[in-house]
Parts: sequence; structure tokens; C-alpha cells
Amino acid sequence: MKRGELEYSLPPELIAQRPAERRDESGLLVFERASGEVRQRRFFDLPEELGTELAVVNDTRVVPARLRLRRPSGGEAEVLLLEPLNGRGEWEGLARPTRRLRPGQKLGPVQLLEHLGEGRWRLRLEGEPAGEAPLPPYITEPLADPERYQTVYAKEQGSAAAPTAGLHFTPELLAKLDVERVTLHVGLDTFRPVTAEDLDDHPIHTERYEVAPEAWERIRNAERVLAVGTTTVRVLESLALGASLAGRTDLFITPGFEFRRTDALLTNFHLPGSTLLALVMAFAGVEETRRLYDLAIAERYRFYSFGDAMLIL
Repeated sequence: MKRGELEYSLPPELIAQRPAERRDESGLLVFERASGEVRQRRFFDLPEELGTELAVVNDTRVVPARLRLRRPSGGEAEVLLLEPLNGRGEWEGLARPTRRLRPGQKLGPVQLLEHLGEGRWRLRLEGEPAGEAPLPPYITEPLADPERYQTVYAKEQGSAAAPTAGLHFTPELLAKLDVERVTLHVGLDTFRPVTAEDLDDHPIHTERYEVAPEAWERIRNAERVLAVGTTTVRVLESLALGASLAGRTDLFITPGFEFRRTDALLTNFHLPGSTLLALVMAFAGVEETRRLYDLAIAERYRFYSFGDAMLIL
């Protein structure tokens, strides 16, 4: 697949700057792969669209990882924590302005240890992360309630970004479904745009995941599985390919991939040129995904993290 096949034109005003007033009031575009039928619903209609599916959610919790700091010279600096490296307070993170930073520098509770390239640093953090929610750069409005960038079932802290398909659930809606949990800690590389002309040449970094044995047993034996979000798909399909119940995955799903344990997919509308859009195209079909995105734009659906959702059956 070529990078250009992941491009589309989105009017800027369709980028959702804030979550819906109520989580489950978001739009829900439903696509049945077998018949080609498309329905326009609201997210609270989800239980009516499902049958026997076991809904599998990613219960990772976003770290308050954006730290606004001061350089020794008095200038501003920002550190975005990506992933803990050990139990001694070391992290991998992004720091800027990188060209003005040096190993050994102290930025408040952060000490820079080693520049890893591309703005990434190995660093040491004193105490626990106590910054802001790391909202994506396309969200320019401040978030009144940081919990709106967490799912209602978020539990295991460790992500640099939210698994956004799950942001639509309320406890009441969740109670109407048969639900199982997995954990994948989302790294920013999931959202890093594809820069290689050929997707086969795009390096995708690993992300940590863990699944309880009893959870995988239920998932493995379920009649049908609904994956809530692309991060959940990566866990399910990694395990279906024989991966261990805990570890790191670098699975990159592109058109032509054979899905073994994902029967339905719930997902938001993704950025052009993203690996997440490639995964959706792999599941729904390239041309079908293009038509659905064209329809969503024409019908003024809201896009990206705080936007509306799509259910692919």
C-alpha cells in the first residue's frame, strides 16, 4: 500500500475541539460489510446494533504526562512522558526545544540523561507524573475536565494517548454489554504519520500490552468479538498469531491482513496518513472506507479524538 492511499481532505471545522456534552450522544456511523448497508445512529444506540458480540475494551489509563518546565537559562521547556523504562524513575520522553537541551540538564523534577534522536530522551523523573493530559496538537481548546480524556473503565496507568473509541461509553451503556478487558499502553508512535512512500517501509515501534489468562480464554472462545478501538485490535490479533499474554507488539495491520479474532470494530475517524486509517481500511476495505469517510464529511460528523464513532460489522 502506498502512503498516498491514506490521504483525504478534511474541512478543519470538523476536527472536534471538545467532547460531546454527554459521552454517548456522539454520532455513530454503522457499516455492515456483508450487505454494504450504512445506517446513521447515535452512540447510545450501540446495544441495538449488536448481537452476540463480546465487547473487548482497552482499560489503559492516560498518564498526566505533559510537563511544562523551565530551562536553567530561564526559558520555557516541555517534556512529554512516553513510557517508564524501569522502576528507578527513568522514562522515555519527548523534550523541546531539543536543540537547546543537553544531557545532564535539570528541568524542575526532570533530569535529561541521554538524547535518543528525533526529540526523544531518556530521562529521570522525581516522584510521580503530575502534569497535564497530553491532548493531541490538533486540539487547541483547553479541556475543562481532564477525566473526559479518560475512558470510564480506565484502570492501568501507562498511556501517552487515550484509546479514543472508548471515550463514548458511559457506565450505564457499558452495563448493557458483555464486556472483557485487555490492556495496551498507547505510545505516540501509534499516531505518528506514515512518512515512507511504501507502508512496508514504515517502522512502527512496539507498545506494551497485557491480557489476563481468564480474559483471553473468554475472548478466544467467544462466538463473535467486537474490538473497541484499533489498539484493542492490535492486542487481539497479536495473541491470535501466537504472541504471549504479556509483552510488546509491533504488529502493523495494513490491507491484506487476515483478521483472526476481530469480528466487528468500533473506531473513531482517524487522521489522514495514519497507521490507524490503514488498519480500518484493512478491516472494512480500502474503497469502502473512502466512501464512509466521504459520507461522514458530507454529513458533518466530528473527527478525531473527541469526534464521532464508526461501527463496522
